[in-house]
Amino acid sequence: MIQDLPATTDRQQSMKNQALSIAMSLSQTRWLLFAQEESSVSKPLVVIVVFWLTINFISFGLFAPRNATVIVTLFLCAIAVSGAIFLILEMYNPFGGLIHISSTPIRNVLAQMAK
Repeated sequence: MIQDLPATTDRQQSMKNQALSIAMSLSQTRWLLFAQEESSVSKPLVVIVVFWLTINFISFGLFAPRNATVIVTLFLCAIAVSGAIFLILEMYNPFGGLIHISSTPIRNVLAQMAK
């Protein structure tokens, strides 16, 4: 539809070219968001990493003396590692999940463009 607009002056031609550029950019962004809807993290990789970390923490616990300091330290380390894995997995879905970015700014821009 933009290409069908008449452009008689240089200014109109420049604005038409700019509108085409913006439309193409929006289209590419839309397709990129559509393509990124699926998680690209393979489930077997996550399972293997979690299994490997479990074995590591079990082996640390086997050879450590049984006292409160060791137990609390291992627990805090396990929480930190699981939090890191959780954050990495959350980054693959920016518009959903527990931690998400707001889509309000892009909706405001689209509303202004529709006017």
